[in-house]
Amino acid sequence: MIVAGTTLAATGRGLAGLLARGVTRAAVAVQTGVMELVRTLPAVNVPRSAADGGYSPAGGMAPPAEVETAPSPHIAAREVIEAPVAFAPHADSVEGSEIAAAEPAAVPEPRAERLGDTRAVRRRRKPLIEQEQLAFPIQPRQGYTRPPLSLLDNEAAGKARAGKVDPEEVARNLERTLASFGVEAKVIRWEIGPVVTRYELQPAPGVKVQRITSLQNDIALALAASSVRLEAPIPGKAAIGVELPNDRPGLVHLREILTSPEFQRSQSPLTVSVGKGIAGQPVVADLVAMPHLLIAGATGAGKSVALNAMIATILFGATPEQVRFLMIDPKRVELTNYNGIPHLLSPVVTGPREAGAKLRWAIQEMEARYALFATDGVRNIQAFNAQHPDRPLAYIVIIIDELADLMMVAPSDFEEIICRLAQMTRAVGIHLVVATQRPSVDVITGLIKANIPSRIAFAVTSQVDSRTILDHPGAEKLLGRGDMLFSPIGAIRPMRIQGSFISDAESQRLVEFWRAQGQPEYVEELLQAGEEAEAEKGEDDDSLLADAARLVVRAGYGSVSLLQRKMRIGYVRAARLVDHLEEKGIVGPTQGSSPREVLVGINDLERVLRSRVPAGKAAQGASTDSDEAGC
Repeated sequence: MIVAGTTLAATGRGLAGLLARGVTRAAVAVQTGVMELVRTLPAVNVPRSAADGGYSPAGGMAPPAEVETAPSPHIAAREVIEAPVAFAPHADSVEGSEIAAAEPAAVPEPRAERLGDTRAVRRRRKPLIEQEQLAFPIQPRQGYTRPPLSLLDNEAAGKARAGKVDPEEVARNLERTLASFGVEAKVIRWEIGPVVTRYELQPAPGVKVQRITSLQNDIALALAASSVRLEAPIPGKAAIGVELPNDRPGLVHLREILTSPEFQRSQSPLTVSVGKGIAGQPVVADLVAMPHLLIAGATGAGKSVALNAMIATILFGATPEQVRFLMIDPKRVELTNYNGIPHLLSPVVTGPREAGAKLRWAIQEMEARYALFATDGVRNIQAFNAQHPDRPLAYIVIIIDELADLMMVAPSDFEEIICRLAQMTRAVGIHLVVATQRPSVDVITGLIKANIPSRIAFAVTSQVDSRTILDHPGAEKLLGRGDMLFSPIGAIRPMRIQGSFISDAESQRLVEFWRAQGQPEYVEELLQAGEEAEAEKGEDDDSLLADAARLVVRAGYGSVSLLQRKMRIGYVRAARLVDHLEEKGIVGPTQGSSPREVLVGINDLERVLRSRVPAGKAAQGASTDSDEAGC
């Protein structure tokens, strides 16, 4: 029994020894692998207290008491594994001494970068584009003072009067008129606005809306109204709106809108005044949300006054550090008054060629801002300015007062530029306000309409023009003098509004206030773009002259419309090319409405283009020489 016990004990000790040796070999193998990994990593020595379970620079960490082995070169590796800090071999070990002698202690890059974590690398990467490298550099704050409302006239709004008779009497006449045509309907309420009064008509059950809308002219005749506009149905209501002009229209002063709660609640620096609705409620809009605006209407309908009111609204609420303007005025009379205010990026542009160059600069600025946002990890200008409150990016508002003048010169070029800006500039804080008094399809093309979703239509002459602007009829029924249909982005139907009014004297006082605060800081690249555009004017014409000459010689006649149609250029440029062709003797003079005669053949064309002497004079000189030789 004792022998058996002794044998069992010996066997147990033998198994324990074998197990201990196996564990030790496994531990040594693991330690050897870890050591090889350690040798590939940079060393770092972080002082820690021995009481914390780490190691101190003065002494090493003792091996665990559970594993009793002879001293081994791998002890240093085990100490590295047990240390709760970054991997570093002990200085007393052979490996640690060699590494410490070869590489001084340094703070390594974060582990995430060593393991290929691109997100960690992106956070510390040097920005590709600094703010100073933008086409429009960010200017430091200069402490501008916003203008006071005392610059505007403190006049009370004119009291609108519904009509020559009491509104109740008009409502009864309207019901009687419809009843005479067999249409049963009842006026449930009316709203007196600045320009029109809207009567809300509720038809009886079973009455079709079309039966009422077809009686529009009969209603105007029965009520002796100069104009009647029907809104069938009123959005959000089970009623049809019958809009009749007021006997004395009221004026909507800009000061009324600026002091209204609707404007005071807005936080955007691009909030603009639109006017007052039919019920007399102030209407404001935010260019940031629009994000671009198209304004069109006939001459004298109030387009320029509304545009000046919008500009004045921004000038009252925003400093040059917040908003900058790029104004294009081919007519030279509407926007040139704003020259000299510190909000301008460059003087007001008046030439079509210069306008094209500066609009291309806006595309470069857009691309530079997108590159800056990508480097900074933001998606729009609001997020960028929130991260950089000390040097924010300014919004840029591009105002084009007469689009038709630009489209006459180079329709395809300007259409492409405007569409590019309208498609991509919303996030970077660049917004377009485009106005025209020629709402035709060759000016407001389908591409331009598709990229400018917010639109304002003033009075036009035909329903076709109304549909061109709004894709809805109704603008042909407006009264003029600021009466408009406003269709913001996302609206199902346009709303009728009386536009804000600002006088020339009020606008001049506002401009003088801003001019007194300092000179504008123009962008050098914009000024250079305008100078280069004027310098290249002649070169562009010369490059097209040969193509125009070959075109008219092959066609057998020359005309401005031929060059416009075949070369896709504007009227002004085509007419200038025809004049050059006449100077070179390729085409003859004008013959009334008939096309110009072509004076050279295809075989002589290249010689005439190379020659500085017009073809007619060259032929005349050759004839004179032959006559003299004959004599």
